[in-house]
Formats: sequence, C-alpha cells, structure tokens
Amino acid sequence: MNAVPSGLVVVDKPAGLTSHDVVARLRRILGTRKIGHAGTLDPMATGVLVCGVGRGTKLLGHLALDTKAYTATVRLGAATTTDDAEGEIVSTADAGAVDDAAIAAGMAALTGAIEQVPSSVSAIKIDGKRAYARVRAGEEVVIPARPVTVSQFRLLARRGDDLDVVVDCSSGTYVRALARDLGAALGVGGHLTALRRTRVGPFTLEHARTLEQLESAPELTLPLDQAVGVAFPRRDLDAALAADIAHGRPLPAAGVDGTYGVFAPDGRALALVSERGELARPVVVLAPA
Repeated sequence: MNAVPSGLVVVDKPAGLTSHDVVARLRRILGTRKIGHAGTLDPMATGVLVCGVGRGTKLLGHLALDTKAYTATVRLGAATTTDDAEGEIVSTADAGAVDDAAIAAGMAALTGAIEQVPSSVSAIKIDGKRAYARVRAGEEVVIPARPVTVSQFRLLARRGDDLDVVVDCSSGTYVRALARDLGAALGVGGHLTALRRTRVGPFTLEHARTLEQLESAPELTLPLDQAVGVAFPRRDLDAALAADIAHGRPLPAAGVDGTYGVFAPDGRALALVSERGELARPVVVLAPA
C-alpha cells in the first residue's frame, strides 16, 4: 500500500494487547503514524476496536459509540481485586448451591437504568489521577456510583460456576462491575474471566478483521466516504452548497438532529455538520477546499 487513504479500520483485537498496542501494530502495517482509536478495550478483552486512519481520525471524537454489546463469562464463587481474572482473589465461597432462578433474578436486578460503581482499577480520573494508579500506589479508592443503562444482561449457558452471558449496554458501563455485583448479590462473589466486544455503535464483528488478516491484506475496512455514510445520517448537497461547505461557510438547516455527514454530488464526504437555529455549521471539514 503506497499512499495511505483515509477512513476506518475495525480490528478484532486479540487478548493480551492494549488498545495502544493495536494502534502501534496498525501504524507499522499501514505505514502511517496518523492512526487513533475510539473506545478502549482492556488487555484481557477481545473484539471490536474502531481505529481511524489519516483524516479518518477526525471522525473518532464524533462517532456515536454510545451503545455496546459483549459476550462474557462470569465466574461465581470468587471475588478479585480488579473484578476480573487479572486481579488477586480476595474471597471465595461455594457457588454450587446457587440455583438458576436466583441467577436470573440477580441479572434482572442489574438490567435497565442502574447506578453502577465502576471498578476501583478503572481508568476513571479522581482529582486528576487515574483510579488504577491510585490503587497501585496503595491508596483506598472509592469511586461514586454513576447512572448507566444495561438493556440486556442475559444468560446463554451455565457451566458449573461459570456463566456465559450477553450484555448490551450504554457507554461507560463496566461489564466486570456487573460480574462483581451479580456475585455479591448472590452472596458468593464473582468476577469476569472472559470478555469479547461484539459491537460498538454501528460497527460489529462482521466489519472486523484480525491483525494477521490486516498484515496479509493491509487495507481500510471503510474508506472515509463510506465510513461517514455508515456512521452518521447523510445529507446530499448540490454543487453550490457543496462549494459553500468546502470553504467553511454554513448551510441552511435541513431539520436533522445531531451531527450528520454532508456529501458532494460525486459522493465525497465533505464535512460533519450540526444545526443550530436556521443554519448547519461544520463541526469537522473532511474534504480540502
């Protein structure tokens, strides 16, 4: 690949790499420094990680990645310092007597609009310092509960103490905190042993490719024009309005809520715009004038 085009690459992240590690690998594969990612995944987690390349990095802060879907495994009978398998076990209990009805009730109680206390080793900043850094420094960390929405928390299969589950949730929801809280509600403790993100916003595993696949065929998942069409509402402009927006001038409003993409008559994505009153103004200009 010579000149690197702009757009999005949707990676199926492997376990053991940070999101930053994935970006470093992509920079080497695609031969460009201008790559970023949206929606971090923990090293333990696998699945959908959306990365922007070239002018595609301009989209990352505006993508509607407010809903996410996961498959996960919750292990009952042990609580850990991190609420997942990477932490130290702090308590154990026999989970054999926990019946399926109690599990179903516990999951139902954690579904809907809930107040969730994030894991103490999360990347949330407390007084300017990340929570996990405070924990590692030996500080006692208490993170206040925050509202999240869990639209689905469903049991797929039970294998002894291991529960294979599906989670659909709002951005900011910690699946390992769901594992912790389910285990606590059942009185036996619980933690996450596996996590796979199957969807973030409109991007699914069907869009995603592994790093190995990208090594052998280094190409974008969605070129810039297509990425804007997939990720945002679309408005097609005539030549005169396209010229206005390409030079940063506002457009007459079209009654579209939120940020949307505007396209030239030839199908090029020109900008992301949002409307206030009678005008739609550029949020990000994508096509050079």
